Amino acid sequence: MLSITFYGQFSDVLQNRILQQLNSIKTLKQNQIEKLIQSEWSNFINVSNIEEDSLNFKLPEKDFKTGIYDFTKYNKNHQLTIGLVDVKHGKHTIKIIPYSKVMNILLERTGMGETGESYLVGDDYRMRSQSRFFKDSVPYDIIVKTTGVSNALSGEFGKGLYKDYRHVDVYGVYGPIEIQNLKLVILSEIDKEEVEAPLQSLKSRLFVLMFLILIIAIFISLFLTRIIANPILNMKNSLKEMADGNYNEINRFTKNSNEIKEMFEALDNLKKSLQGAVNFSEEIGEMNLNSEYIPKSKKDALGKSLIKMRDKLKEFRSNENISRINTKRQLVDGLENERQRLSRELHDGLGPLLTSLKFYIDNKVDNKVLRLEMGKIIDDTISEIRIMSNALAPSTMNDFGVGAALTNFTEDIKKASDASIVFEDLLKQKNSRLTKNQEIHIFRITQELINNTLKYAKAKNIRITLSEFDDFVSLFYFDDGVGFNMDNVTLGSGIINIRERVEICNGKIKINSKQGRTTFDIELPIKNENN
Repeated sequence: MLSITFYGQFSDVLQNRILQQLNSIKTLKQNQIEKLIQSEWSNFINVSNIEEDSLNFKLPEKDFKTGIYDFTKYNKNHQLTIGLVDVKHGKHTIKIIPYSKVMNILLERTGMGETGESYLVGDDYRMRSQSRFFKDSVPYDIIVKTTGVSNALSGEFGKGLYKDYRHVDVYGVYGPIEIQNLKLVILSEIDKEEVEAPLQSLKSRLFVLMFLILIIAIFISLFLTRIIANPILNMKNSLKEMADGNYNEINRFTKNSNEIKEMFEALDNLKKSLQGAVNFSEEIGEMNLNSEYIPKSKKDALGKSLIKMRDKLKEFRSNENISRINTKRQLVDGLENERQRLSRELHDGLGPLLTSLKFYIDNKVDNKVLRLEMGKIIDDTISEIRIMSNALAPSTMNDFGVGAALTNFTEDIKKASDASIVFEDLLKQKNSRLTKNQEIHIFRITQELINNTLKYAKAKNIRITLSEFDDFVSLFYFDDGVGFNMDNVTLGSGIINIRERVEICNGKIKINSKQGRTTFDIELPIKNENN
């Protein structure tokens, strides 16, 4: 009964809405046509010396007075012809309103759906505007003797369901257009089948719904006695599952009393509590120590134990990370000490020997050509040892800082390489807060980057900027080499060493690489530096 009532109400509402919409469309088009005719008439009457239209038809011998007429039946093409006639001093001036202007108004289809149309009919029951269904037919040849046209010619404005000129049921609104001697009917219509298509779909759905309701009612009546027993059986099965350690099973229960309802709610809460603890323990097992868990109550001993375990693992991981960094720091410090020792050996050991050898050659070798050649070889060897010594432990860093050391290093590299290297030193010249260990790490990182570029990247240009701010120092490195794919490449020991040095300094590194552009953006904190 509810379905039938709902269907009837929906049908009435839909019909009223369609008729209201059609009435709005008809009223709008009627007002536009009337306004067009009045505007054309006003221009025709008020403008002097207006050019008279040449007619392709001949009017009958009839005394037409000043006014507006329907000349369609006189037109050889039987096209809608609204004529404006002005009689002055016995002379007739005739102006025809362009057919296209009227059709532009009627052919506007906004809100008309697939089958909707608006059209004009004369007082002779013949169509005046083009039919959208009979586009190849002359409108004047179509007889429209419908209920809407008859009522409108009687002066009525109305709406309803009736058959149109195609003998198809339509929802339509109609009304007369009467201006002076002109009498037309305007109609806006849409097919009933299109309007009621949603109703047919709704009717089918309602029948299906009624059938389903009937089936459900039958099943409820047949299995009513099992409603009481099934919840108890489900609870028993759930407890068995929980006893076996499965807390994911969720059963839907029929609760036919307050006591059974409370039992099921307690069982459901127990399941959720245990499932939450299990999920949390899985997160801890996967070492996802940022996972959060809220104990169900102050008595939730299991939850508190898991939280305590997570906190202990966090502490262990933190200590392990600190220990790992300290180990790396010690290894790096040992490596730097060994480099400084080798640098001193080269500088203090081989350097004086080679100088003495050169002095001996200059004074003991009589052959001038041989003396010059041997002197050049010794000079090249001394220069190479000086470069090696500076690469191992640049002496300028202790005296003038990392900026000067990198300046000298890049100048030496430029002499031995075809690449263009530009180093920009933006460190604070006074009151710099960089520690010696930070300077060493910055020098080694830059050294490693340049060596990697020259060895693998085939770059022509290298740009390095070292900047010092209040809280951190920034090292920006750029080269235009071949680049590498961060997702696929296996990083070599060079970049691994760079990352380890950044990690030792508690810094951050960002690497971007593609063909023609590889950048390393490194930031090392100053105030948090432990070394």
